[in-house]
Amino acid sequence: MKKIEYSRHDRFEKQIKKLGHPKKYPSIEEDLLEAQKSAIELRHIRVLDNDSVELVLKYDRKTVQIWKIKKFACKSIVGKGVKSGIRVIYAFYPEKFEVEFLEIYFKEKNSTDMDYDFVSKYINNITLKGI
Repeated sequence: MKKIEYSRHDRFEKQIKKLGHPKKYPSIEEDLLEAQKSAIELRHIRVLDNDSVELVLKYDRKTVQIWKIKKFACKSIVGKGVKSGIRVIYAFYPEKFEVEFLEIYFKEKNSTDMDYDFVSKYINNITLKGI
């Protein structure tokens, strides 16, 4: 069975530390590990779509794709299950079977979405490096 290699962008590290503060969502690291199994690996290894992740079509390339986890269960948010409002943006490299986490944020009503400028710059840097 294939195995996905995971890494984190500096931006993601800063965001998850902020969210993982004990007074906010202390279970966030554990929740991310669960999302890796129940969303990312289910979609990319077992090729099953449980509607947890969606491809951001604007950033669908042969060498790298940008995906959004839209169903992210956070144990620190009681009673919400996968409707926690937390979103994770990641780059998937299909040829290398690698994932790089790019962003994690709490989506509130009428605010906050993925940072398209950041993702565009990320994609452009990848393209310049010839990846």
